[in-house]
Amino acid sequence: SQTSHSGDAGRRWQPSSIHTIGFSRDKDQSLRPVIPAPASMRQMPGFFTIGNKKISQLVIVNENQENKKLATLLQSYLNVHFGLDVPIASSGGSGAAFSAGVKQIVLTRVMPRSTDLKAINKEAYHLKISPEKITISAEDSGPGLFYGLQSLFQLMNTTEGNLEIPCTEIEDVPRYPIRSLMLGVSYHLFPVSYIKELIDLMATYKLNTLHWHLTDDTGWRIEIKKYPLLTRVGAWRSATQIGKDAQALDDQPYGGYYSQEEIKDIVSYARERYITIIPEIEMPGHSMAALAAYPWLGFNQKYKVATTWGIYNEIYAPKDSTFAFLEDVLTEVMALFPGPYIHIGGDEVPKNTWATSPFCQQLIKTEGLKDEAGLQSYFIRRIEKFINANGRKMIGWDEILEGGLAPNATVESWRGTSGGIEAAKQGHDVVMAPTDYVYFDYLQGKEEEEPLGIGGFTPLSKVYGYDPTPKELSAAQQRHILGVEACVWTEFIATPAKFSYMIFPRMMALAEIGWSPLKSKDYTDFLRRRLPVHLERLDRAGMVYRVPEVIGITDTTLTGSQFEFTLHSAVAGAGTHIYYTLDGFDPDLTCSIYEQPLKIRLSKGQERVLKARVITASGKKSVVTTTVLHGK
Repeated sequence: SQTSHSGDAGRRWQPSSIHTIGFSRDKDQSLRPVIPAPASMRQMPGFFTIGNKKISQLVIVNENQENKKLATLLQSYLNVHFGLDVPIASSGGSGAAFSAGVKQIVLTRVMPRSTDLKAINKEAYHLKISPEKITISAEDSGPGLFYGLQSLFQLMNTTEGNLEIPCTEIEDVPRYPIRSLMLGVSYHLFPVSYIKELIDLMATYKLNTLHWHLTDDTGWRIEIKKYPLLTRVGAWRSATQIGKDAQALDDQPYGGYYSQEEIKDIVSYARERYITIIPEIEMPGHSMAALAAYPWLGFNQKYKVATTWGIYNEIYAPKDSTFAFLEDVLTEVMALFPGPYIHIGGDEVPKNTWATSPFCQQLIKTEGLKDEAGLQSYFIRRIEKFINANGRKMIGWDEILEGGLAPNATVESWRGTSGGIEAAKQGHDVVMAPTDYVYFDYLQGKEEEEPLGIGGFTPLSKVYGYDPTPKELSAAQQRHILGVEACVWTEFIATPAKFSYMIFPRMMALAEIGWSPLKSKDYTDFLRRRLPVHLERLDRAGMVYRVPEVIGITDTTLTGSQFEFTLHSAVAGAGTHIYYTLDGFDPDLTCSIYEQPLKIRLSKGQERVLKARVITASGKKSVVTTTVLHGK
């Protein structure tokens, strides 16, 4: 049911039931490459080591039958990535004895009494690695043990063919209950296979929510059986805007949708990885695709699916028949998505049509509303009542504050943080998603050096430094901040390859925003010691990502007589190097490789131009960083 320009172009890493791939690094590299940074992590002497010819020395001990699925995951991971065929034994919680010399990886639901965790929930875990035994503990047989496994996988290493894990103790619990990424598919679709790949990577970094924006002006992407024209008509546009010129169209029909069977498959896949999918059905604005399918939902004009990006005046008419339609749609949506939240959009709603409609003006008077903003609130409250009656919670963008907030609504604050602050002060739950920090469709560097984008600027450092909990809120109000979401709108993201480029490595920074306590966050450690191992992993897997600039120089001009530069790469691994020049030439594979600090001496009036870039083992390049040096 999916047809798009992009297809699987740019994808080389096939998803599987295993969420991560093995790490390979030298001993002199960081022994603590865990992302997101744990709440508490203590390295101890020694290693848990299994020789490649001593498989019989290892056993997985499953102390509770409910852990069986995760024990099997661990077993599969060890087989796929290290060639180990490790048996699973059940101790029944009795601590069964094993032969001398047999090492154990134990999954248990008994958390150590000595834990220093101030808060323990179903996502918390304790991981202890000693030379003879690894124990992963969690109070629940689900996400806690799963996240403990993800950290264990990140610590695994191969040295001369042996499995080697540094002795470590981790006590971990997430800072926020919602750690989310938004995938918009109305502008451009992405294959089911890529969405599963994305879910795998989200799980690796302990993100637990995928916000799936399924409807908009430019396409309706979810099958609704009661209203087949939504996909027969609303899922297809006659052309697509080329670049940023709204007057330039490619005249190529574009469209497609996800069938209910495909959606069930994706939801099930995500659930197995402890990720909840929140569907978004836009209303009352961004509804051109639905209006094109069923014009009676509006004001009986002639509508068409939008071909350009922007905001349209055509919106739903707040009639009983419209509400009946939306309730029918939401009924099918709720049957597909079992999670607690339903997102109804509510953003960017022009009121022009309502202002000139005799029906709407009479409805405002009948309901005792103040104005069109009050009518929007009436619309949202009516939808929320239906959602709540079906045992779900409603989320909307911060515009749903206009005209008065629905009584039980959760607000997603995207136009800065003010909407979230106001909602929290009113006692409403909030997910923070401000454009200035966590919009991943925004540029990561200079516009002339980046792929075509919508604009804005959210570099890795800015993303990493974001704190979703506003300091102006009281302690009680801060408890309403449920978490953080990075949004990826896809007007200018037409392929899986570009989507990956836009989210990596920023998604790793998002993971630390959502999971790590403030005391555990350290951007220098993240950028120079931990991120390089993870980007090497993406590089070896053939994934597309943005290579960060060389660390240690900036685009600037310096004056002096002696200069020294110590450079670092944010990508680790053999074959990845920093290349540099001093003659103004943009570095390539023919240029000098950085191996030790650069010492440059200039006499008065001399000038040198130092340029550097990272080129990875797979050939990916960072942008060139240029420092102009003037002698004095």
